[in-house]
Amino acid sequence: MTWRINYLGFLSLLALLAVLGFLTDNKGFYGFLGFLVYLRYFWVKPDELFLLNVQKSATAAFLLEMVALVPLIFYFVLSSNYANGLAAAFGGSFIVAVVVFSLLLTFLEFKEINGAAND
Repeated sequence: MTWRINYLGFLSLLALLAVLGFLTDNKGFYGFLGFLVYLRYFWVKPDELFLLNVQKSATAAFLLEMVALVPLIFYFVLSSNYANGLAAAFGGSFIVAVVVFSLLLTFLEFKEINGAAND
């Protein structure tokens, strides 16, 4: 039996950006440490149901990111200058996507584990 690598684990590499927080004294980079939670996926075998759950989570996260982008652009551009507001809106929509993806994937995995336990 061959072992397929779970590419979702590579999202944990984004946690390396937290090193920039130490180098630049910008505390905003420490938020990237949250990506360490994806380390666990290197030990998860990507079967068909797992891939379907990732697809469902990614689709919902992408759609919510696009829907959240427009109101965030209006909010941040009107509350600050144009350049900073636009960057903040894109950053905020990225945060929405990552949070929705992570929470939905966790919920679907929890639902799968509990469903398998009842069989």
